Formats: sequence, structure tokens, C-alpha cells
Amino acid sequence: MKFIVSSSALLKQLQQISGVINTNTVLPILEDFLFDIEKTRLTVVATDLETVMKVSVEAESKETGKVCIPAKILIDSLKNIPEQPLAFNIDKHFGIEITSDNGKYKVMGENPDNFPKEPVADDTSSFKTASGVLVTAINKTLFAVSNDDLRPAMTGVFFEMDNKGLQFVATDAHRLVRYRRNDVSCPKTDSLIVPKKPLTLLKTALPNNEDEITISYNNNHLFVSHGTTQMSCRLIDARFPDYKVVIPVDNPYKLIVNKSDFQGALRRVSIFSNKSTNQVVLNIQGSELQLTAQDVDFSFEGTERMKCQYDGEDISIAFNAKFLIEVLGASDSPEVRMELSTPTKAGILKPTEQEPDEDLLMLVMPLMLNT
Repeated sequence: MKFIVSSSALLKQLQQISGVINTNTVLPILEDFLFDIEKTRLTVVATDLETVMKVSVEAESKETGKVCIPAKILIDSLKNIPEQPLAFNIDKHFGIEITSDNGKYKVMGENPDNFPKEPVADDTSSFKTASGVLVTAINKTLFAVSNDDLRPAMTGVFFEMDNKGLQFVATDAHRLVRYRRNDVSCPKTDSLIVPKKPLTLLKTALPNNEDEITISYNNNHLFVSHGTTQMSCRLIDARFPDYKVVIPVDNPYKLIVNKSDFQGALRRVSIFSNKSTNQVVLNIQGSELQLTAQDVDFSFEGTERMKCQYDGEDISIAFNAKFLIEVLGASDSPEVRMELSTPTKAGILKPTEQEPDEDLLMLVMPLMLNT
């Protein structure tokens, strides 16, 4: 079997899907790409058994056939070959010879019959949306996903669908993000939990623009397709916690601050906080916000003052500065509104300006104040 393909076009597509491949895998064949050539189109597949990514690239061939090629050596070599047509020649024992303008490279492939089969998209419900909608939702929620394998439901992003919109929720029990889009219409009311890894891969593989993507799902898998790129992943089979009960209904105190000034102050002050808690205390009095952190063990202390707009009684409340900084990073508006009630109730953060079709709510649990 022979085919010719552009070196730079192939490298670009392989780099999109190479993140699927784990470095320490139990099955050696999972370290390979599956090449499937059909006349003018080459399809390349990568999988880790949970997630499958597939890309297509134009190629020249008079034959059809399949072969598995070790991913690492192929990508490493393509990175160092300038743009030119590459000829791949595969013999019946899956030996691969790659010929460039000035060189010849040999690598041993594997039998494609041993490559895991990808899941079949049957009994699926599907809807279309702009690629940028999904990319934005991933960017705004992924940081709040839990890494605790003992609570599998929290190790992914919860998709809630109905005909009025699509909602994304992520929580690790310390913070929670709920991002809603009203410009997407889903076929029915449904919900599913998508793992962190495929969402991280999608974030880099999909363009942040108005390109149309198709999202399909059944009981076990999610399928996303955009142009020449397709991805499928196994869903998390668990029950997502009832996040609505932790969102406080009545937070009467309203604080408005400049987002970048607040983030900067938190970063500087948190350097002096206890490294196990990252605790920073917010003292709000009138139009002044004071941030204080201390590490008693080392006699470290940091304090900063900043202007704010505040409507409510004077309050002292403590948060993990790291969580607060990450939550603020999900907001795109120059100012954020923080809604508070008591030092033991969660603080709600919202951007002061949002697009008409989106609604972002972020929540951070407070820490016990050191008395």
C-alpha cells in the first residue's frame, strides 16, 4: 500500500489528536495512530479506550488499506521535516518506509486489526451549535472540575439540556460554576456528565468562532463533530450532586470591585498566607475592601486596601485565595459583583456585564475565620 501526503498538513492534524494518547498505557497498540487510507482521503484515529479522536487529511493513493504507526516517532520526525510531500510505502508485514525529498526513514507498524474499535453512534439525540459556544463553556467551567476519583460524578462537567437552552455545571465542593446559554436549542430535556480529558482536548481542537459543530449523545457516549475532526468519549456513569441546593437564594450584601485590581491584590496578599489553606480575609467597611493574609507559623502577614462599591453591613469573610483568583478568571467583564450574607455562607460572583444569551454564576465556599 502506498500513499502521498503533505508533511505539514499531516503534522498539524496529528498534533490535534496526539493528546488522546497516554504515555504509560497497558496496551502497546494504544501508543499508535491508526491510518486508514481511502483513495484521496487519509483518516487518522487515536484512542485511549475512553476517548477517540479522528481527523481527515487529503492524500494521494490508488489503494485502500489500514496500518498502525507508532505516534511518538512519527510526530517527532514530522516536526523536523520541512513542508514537502511524503510518500508512505507499507509492506505486507506492516513495515513502513517514509520517503522525503532527501531522505528515507523506516519504522515498524502494527496490525490494524488489533486497534480498538470506536463506539457506534446509534440511538443518539443531536443538536447543532457554534463551536465558540462549546469552547467558551469549557473555558469557564473546566477549572472547577474535581480531581477526586472517589467522587466520579464531580470529575466531569455536567451538561443540562432542554429546548430553551444548554447549561454547564462544574464543582469540586469548594467552588461551583454554572454557565447557561439560551441561544442553543436541544431536542429534549436531558443531562449527562462529560469527563475532563476529552473536554480539554476539544478546547484546543475546536476553533473559538461561529463554525457549526454537531453534538450527539446516547446513554454511554458523547460525539462531537466539526469539519474534518471528530471526537467521541465515554460518559461518566454517576449521579451529579444536586448543585441547586448549595446556591444561596438570599445574599443581600452586594460588593462591586474591579476584577483585575482584585485579582492582583489577592495574588500579592496570598503570598503571605498559610500554604495549606491559602486563606485571605476580606474586611468590607463602607467603600473600602481590606485583604489580609497571615501565616502564624512563620510570622508572615500581608495587608492591602482597595476601593469598592458596597451595599450592606460591615462584614469579615475568609476565602481560599487560589480558588477566588481562578473563579475571577472565568469572568470577562472588567468588574465583578460579589453577593454575600454571612461569614459562613457561600459567596456568589457574577460578571457585571454579560452577553444577552449567556448567564454565568460562580460560587465559592468560605473558610472558617481564624479567631
